[in-house]
Amino acid sequence: MRRVALSVLIGTTIEWYDFQLYGIAAALVIAPLYFPSADPVAGTLLAFSTFAIGFGARPIGGIVLGHFGDRIGRKRMLVLSLTLMGLATFLMGALPTYAQIGVWAPVIMVLLRLVQGFGVGGEWGGAVLTAVEYASRRKRGFYGSLPQIGVPAGLVLSTLAFLLVSKLPEQQFLSWGWRIPFLISIALVAVGLVVRMKLTETPVFEKVRERKQEQRAPLVTALRDYPVQFLLAIGSMISTGAYFYVVNAYALSYATSAKTMDKSSMLTAVMISGVVGVVALPYFGAMSERFGRRRMILIGLAAMAVWIYPTILAVQSGSFAAVLGAYVIGAILFSISYGPQATFIVELFDARVRFSASSTAFQLGVLLGGALAPIIAAALVRSTGTVVSVAVYVCLVSLLSLACVLAVSRAALARGSADLNRADLHGADLNRADLNSTGLDSAEAPA
Repeated sequence: MRRVALSVLIGTTIEWYDFQLYGIAAALVIAPLYFPSADPVAGTLLAFSTFAIGFGARPIGGIVLGHFGDRIGRKRMLVLSLTLMGLATFLMGALPTYAQIGVWAPVIMVLLRLVQGFGVGGEWGGAVLTAVEYASRRKRGFYGSLPQIGVPAGLVLSTLAFLLVSKLPEQQFLSWGWRIPFLISIALVAVGLVVRMKLTETPVFEKVRERKQEQRAPLVTALRDYPVQFLLAIGSMISTGAYFYVVNAYALSYATSAKTMDKSSMLTAVMISGVVGVVALPYFGAMSERFGRRRMILIGLAAMAVWIYPTILAVQSGSFAAVLGAYVIGAILFSISYGPQATFIVELFDARVRFSASSTAFQLGVLLGGALAPIIAAALVRSTGTVVSVAVYVCLVSLLSLACVLAVSRAALARGSADLNRADLHGADLNRADLNSTGLDSAEAPA
């Protein structure tokens, strides 16, 4: 389990470091270097549009890599996703600007962003399934939260990298300094691949293979057998993406363009909140075994619907202390729901289709929430003249996700996770009491 934990944690951290580098770069350098002919506001919208394109590729990556993950195994897809992400990020750092090669610069940047999105689309499902399908029956919440740690951990590393290079004089930062965080990704990927190559296939998938239960079209089977769970899983993720990328991508752009705060102060607040998330996520993931994953996700979503208001107002105020406090508390509230959310989603589906169904649902939810959030936020501020409209938007999508989680039944969770409850690490049958360890609220455990 230590090797599994290390593989999942290192790999997802590197993947999200790569993916979130672009989010920070979109807020700071992509517009002037790759869309210089546009006015500042239009350039920002174009930069965030290319940011969103990566999200568009994530469901495709989830479908394709999920298909083969259900057909030939989780491990190979983990190696492939990490390789794709690392190469795309490195090439971004080496890409000439618009001034050097003209229109080909944004075109190639978009293509590389698509490869990034494709890679991370398959990464999440493979990492979560590896952690959960290896975990003992009463630690699935904790191990399922480890891939989630990759998000704030990757955010901390990418923000730290940009914070360091942003100390350079403006001309040096724009000419070559911003490239350094992208180029060093190749070394991080090499470390991650060494760790992942030593991992063996999960015992749950081995059971599927022994029984010859692999599906010819696993996603089609999942849509046939779990249509309601699939839609509710998508809905449960929308607010998570919207909240995260409004706070950590759009707010950074807004603060620097409106001159309420400088980029170093905002990057520092983002980085500290990421450190808090790294600590909080596994704690709340483990707590979901005691209090129920569904209940904790509901609490977290409700808290985010409220806390987005003081967070946005803090960014508008220009007070570093207010922004830091809002981001730290927000990271804790976000972790209450996001910590158990991965395990919650994969437990909705059985092992035959779990990779395809959970990956595709997760990525579609984040696409609808996260990809569009910075674009919608920028458009709302431009049309309404107030950043509070962004808080209203995030609050509404949080309530939508809350309603989806409420609609998930105890029967759906029990049915999807039945194979996890029937077999321990050695594939032995468990006793009847083990069916209660599905992360359901105690009052909802199946009879």
